[in-house]
Amino acid sequence: MKSKILIITAAVLLLVSCGTQKSGSTAATTAPVTETAKVVVLTPELEEGKNLYENSCARCHKLYDAKKFTQEEWKPILTRMQKKAKLDDTQMASISNYIISQL
Repeated sequence: MKSKILIITAAVLLLVSCGTQKSGSTAATTAPVTETAKVVVLTPELEEGKNLYENSCARCHKLYDAKKFTQEEWKPILTRMQKKAKLDDTQMASISNYIISQL
């Protein structure tokens, strides 16, 4: 059962990552993200934040695990990176919501 979920998750992530996202719309798919004891289901909004995080932030540096920093530590990091990544406030809110959901 776990292997089926992982395969489906990998397939959905592959499909989502292959698409370019120039507009604000996202695919209506949700991908479960599993952790050791906690299951987080990504809504379309959180999926968009994840996509923005992976595509915008990874252009310049490696992606950090959301749990590496606390919510308070993420705020100045995201504020500082917003201008460098040329993201508007709506996009930053989406990224911030995704990161907070992963804590």
